[in-house]
Amino acid sequence: MPSFEDFKLNRQILNAVADAGFTEPTPIQQKAITPILAGQDIMGIAQTGTGKTAAYVLPMLMKLKYAQGKDVRALILAPTRELAMQIEENIRLFAAYTDLRTLVIYGGLGPKTQKAELEKGLDILVATPGRFLDLYLEGHIPVKSLQFLVIDEADKMMDMGFIGSIHRILEVVPRKRQNLLFSATMSELVHKIAGDFLKFPTVVEVDPQATPAQTVQQSVYLVPNLKTKINLLQHLLQKDDELNKLIIFCKTKGVADDIHRFLERRYGEDQVKVIHANKGQNTRINSINAFKEGTVRILVATDVAARGIDVSNVSHVINFDVPIVIEDYVHRIGRTGRAFNTGDAITFCNPAEVYYLRKIEKLIRQQIPEKSLPEDVFVEETPFNERQDIAREIDTQKRKENPEFKGAFHEKKYSNQKGGNSKSPAKKQVKSQAGKPPAGKSNTRNAGPKSGRTGASKNGRRG
Repeated sequence: MPSFEDFKLNRQILNAVADAGFTEPTPIQQKAITPILAGQDIMGIAQTGTGKTAAYVLPMLMKLKYAQGKDVRALILAPTRELAMQIEENIRLFAAYTDLRTLVIYGGLGPKTQKAELEKGLDILVATPGRFLDLYLEGHIPVKSLQFLVIDEADKMMDMGFIGSIHRILEVVPRKRQNLLFSATMSELVHKIAGDFLKFPTVVEVDPQATPAQTVQQSVYLVPNLKTKINLLQHLLQKDDELNKLIIFCKTKGVADDIHRFLERRYGEDQVKVIHANKGQNTRINSINAFKEGTVRILVATDVAARGIDVSNVSHVINFDVPIVIEDYVHRIGRTGRAFNTGDAITFCNPAEVYYLRKIEKLIRQQIPEKSLPEDVFVEETPFNERQDIAREIDTQKRKENPEFKGAFHEKKYSNQKGGNSKSPAKKQVKSQAGKPPAGKSNTRNAGPKSGRTGASKNGRRG
C-alpha cells in the first residue's frame, strides 16, 4: 500500500498531512506528485472528490520550501470564489509547519484589504481570473518571480467564458515556469487552451474523463412536472435519519429560493440555507461554513456551488433539475462519496430534461438506474403553461438534432394569422402528452410552493 512517505516529502509537510487525517494517497495523487516534483508540466484528469488539490499543492509546497522575498512565486487560478477559498484552506492546512505565505483574492469584495495583504508579500496566490487581472493591471501583483502556474477546474473556466482572461494572463507571466492543469472533464476548448498553456505535458488520467466516483450510487426518477418533483422531495425527506447531510441542486435562482422557503417552513431557518449568485459574499461564506460544521443539515444551491466545496460526510445529493451544462452533473454528484466515503446522488427528470439526461449518460459512459415513483407520491396534473414550456423545449431539442424538424410551435402553423385569422396562437393548446399523470390518479391536490413562478419555466434566471 503506497504512503505519502514514498514521495520523499519533507517532515513538515508529512506532519501536516498526518494532522489532516490523510493516511494513503489517492490515485491522482499517486500519479501526479512525482512528475510535478520532477518539474514536468501536467494535465491531470480525475473524477471530482479524489484529491486533485492535494495532488498539486503538496509537491508545490515541497519545491517552494520556505518564504522568500515579497513577490508571488506560485499562482493558482480558479473559476469561482468558493473554489478559490477552498484551495487556499487546503494550502494553509498542508503548509501549517512551514513559513510559506498564501493569500486568496476574488471579486465581490472591495479590493482595499486585498491590496494591503499583497503589499506585505506572499509566496502563493489563489485568485479568480478577473480579480487577478484587475490588481495586476493596477501594479499590485509583480509576477517576475513566478515559478508555478496552476489552472484548476479548467473546463469550468471555459464554460464561464474565461478563455480571454486566461490568454491575457499567459501573456504577462514569465515564459519559464511550471504549468499544471487539472479538471474532472476535458472539453474541446480546454484542449485548445492546453495547447497554448502546456509544453509537452505529462497526461495523468486515473479514470476515463467525466467518470463519476464509484463510491456514489446514482439513480433517476422520471417526474412529469414541478409540483410532482416537490411531492417526491417531500417523500424522500421523510427518511430524515438517512439524509443526514444533503445538498439540493437547482437550475435557477428562482427555484432554489422557492425550495429553500419550502424546506425552511418544515425544518426552520437554522437547518436550511441557500446559496446562489444573488446572495452576498458573506452570506454565501457563512452558509457554506455552517454546512461544513454540521449546524446546517440541508444546503440548497445552484451550480455556483457545484465545484470546490469539499464537505465531508455529505450523505445525499439531489438534482432537483437536470443540469443543462451536462459536465456539471459530474461535479454536482461529486459533492458526495468523497475521499473513500459512500454517497447517494438522486436526479429528478421531467420530459423536457430527458434530452440532457441521455447526454449525461453518454458523457459518463453509463446508464443511470431509473427508479419508479413511490406509490404514496402524488402525481399532479401538469399546468397548461408548464405543459407548453415543456413542449417548446422538446421542439427546440429536436431542432438541435435535426434542423429540418417542424415542431408544434413552427411558425407555419400560424401563418394564416397574417391573413386575417383572429385566433391567437397563444390560445391553441399544444397536443402533447408531456407531463400528464398516470391513469387513476386524482389531479386536484396541491403541494409545496406555488409552481407558476418557479424555475422549471424558461423565465428562471441561471444561478
